[in-house]
Amino acid sequence: MSDNITLITTISLIIMFSPFFAKVVKLPTTPIEIILGSLLGYVGFLHDEHLFDLVAEFGFLYLMFIAGTEINLKNVLKTPSIIMKKALIYLALLYAFSIAFSIQFELGKIMMVLLPLISVGLVASLSKEYGKTPWLTLSMTVGGIGEVASIVILTITSAALQSGIGFELFKILTSLMVFLLFMFLLFRAMQLLFWWYPKVSIILMPHKDNKEQDIRLSMGIFFLLVGAMLYLHLELAFGAFLAGIFIPSFFEHKHELPEKLASYGFGFLIPIFFIHIGSSFNLEALAMDGLIVKALIIALVMIIMRVVASLVFIKELGFIDAILMGLSHSMPLTLLIAMATLAFSANSIDKLHYYAFILAALFQVISVMTVIKLINLYKQNRLET
Repeated sequence: MSDNITLITTISLIIMFSPFFAKVVKLPTTPIEIILGSLLGYVGFLHDEHLFDLVAEFGFLYLMFIAGTEINLKNVLKTPSIIMKKALIYLALLYAFSIAFSIQFELGKIMMVLLPLISVGLVASLSKEYGKTPWLTLSMTVGGIGEVASIVILTITSAALQSGIGFELFKILTSLMVFLLFMFLLFRAMQLLFWWYPKVSIILMPHKDNKEQDIRLSMGIFFLLVGAMLYLHLELAFGAFLAGIFIPSFFEHKHELPEKLASYGFGFLIPIFFIHIGSSFNLEALAMDGLIVKALIIALVMIIMRVVASLVFIKELGFIDAILMGLSHSMPLTLLIAMATLAFSANSIDKLHYYAFILAALFQVISVMTVIKLINLYKQNRLET
């Protein structure tokens, strides 16, 4: 009983004071939560507990849901064909670099999936700091396409790791294809419905809403799609992500809703997920032979391959902004940790590589945020002179 009281108190204090630490060291709150979780877990204030694990898992799903709300599918589909082609070339280059690097250094097939992962979660936090700049707008569009591809690959990899290559995997992939076809048809049907009867979206989510119908409907969509994934034995994160996409795509009149949903998640559920990740990282692992070097190499490779691939957009953005776009995709913190955890649970990577990926994810966030800030200062100084 006393252990659980200590656990709850510690989590509460980390949630409350992480933003203050983040402000002092001028870093995003996320890595601070992971670091504090690791430090306090090491000294015994955090421990394994079923409820802690459950809420952390829910926090991860909610994070994927929030990531989905950053993508308006209608806007993505309206993306100019030249940008769409270059986005596909950009993603192809990432996977080509990843495959070549993994084969060259005999890192195994799972690395080919881990290295090119893209997540727009922290890109959204950049837009809060730097505004809707051209490179961030394009970063969100290309990152959204990349994140959809990453989560589809995450779902397939998860199925392959859990069931192996065989008939069971074929069944799961068939379920995925049927589900995607159903979602496409549902999307088209809703497009037609809201086009013919635009007032339906207002009825479902009224402008003047004293019953929180927007939150209720959002949570309903979230749980329905997570439940569908559970029934189909597919990756739950994929359902949560798709649920998030529904919100801006069909309820554009509720401009404040994604921010409203995000403020709740980042204020409560999502920090618990990151604290849990930190508590699962044993600080004694830092003494493991080659861990820090391996983590630095992984982080460096993931950053370089994105920066090089982003040069396909040099005509649209210019050299500096293309580099900034590549850097903004170099922080796939949540997906990288989720995939590394999945691979470790399935014995596809050893403990050394698992810890290396968590450490690399932290190195990426800290270094990339710093470099982006320095480049922006350089741009401002150049404009002033």
